[in-house]
Amino acid sequence: MTPHAKHLRTAALAAVTTTLLLGAAAEAAADETPAALAHRAATAPATLDTLSRFFARDGALARAAAPRVQDATVPVHTLSAEFVAGKKGAAASRLDFMATTAVSSDGRQASLWMAPDKGVWKVVNIATGDDETRYAAAGARALPGGTVFREPQIDAWYVHDASRVLPLDEDATRAVGARGTTLAAYQQRVHAAYADKLPGTAYARQGKAGGYAAPAAPETGASGSGAPAAPVAAGGAAVLLAAAGLAAVRLRRRTLA
Repeated sequence: MTPHAKHLRTAALAAVTTTLLLGAAAEAAADETPAALAHRAATAPATLDTLSRFFARDGALARAAAPRVQDATVPVHTLSAEFVAGKKGAAASRLDFMATTAVSSDGRQASLWMAPDKGVWKVVNIATGDDETRYAAAGARALPGGTVFREPQIDAWYVHDASRVLPLDEDATRAVGARGTTLAAYQQRVHAAYADKLPGTAYARQGKAGGYAAPAAPETGASGSGAPAAPVAAGGAAVLLAAAGLAAVRLRRRTLA
């Protein structure tokens, strides 16, 4: 074989290898679940750098201390406006984002919220505490196979299936009782509480806090990264992270045990 022929053969093999590798990578990405893609965003170097600055605010912790992102990434659902309105066949809750918990070297916790932006999963918010993953675990124990969701107007967490709703925290227990309620009875309760506060109502047009609010333009950085629209609870909406990794915080309305 001539040197020229050997060179062509080597180039051809390299091209084939590159094509196979790219194809395998694309296939692997296509096979990844939303949870896996969201967790990858949560553990990206830029996210870890932002977390270091987040935990170091007010001089509470040296920025050099590396935070740790836990393995569990969970879907976070919110009470559905269509369900509140009584739309036939509407699900009780809808998916808003994925979440995972980060832990600082001194044990403090923060929840990372991930959502897709033009097909790419990004971190869109950092909130203090670990509500999202903690209640996901509690809901799985209380009602295996159920959907954990939040009623943001009263900061209550529940788990539901096709027929019942069970409380996961004190606010939810006050709303539906310690043993929970039927899904139909829960729908009647939230309809009575919020149907006149849905987008398009006089309540919403007046811009009052506490009920449902029409989606507003998210606060973003120069890159314009956004988050999925969600009902806004009294106390204010979440502050969003820009794709560039600017630090942000959403304070919980109360400290949970």
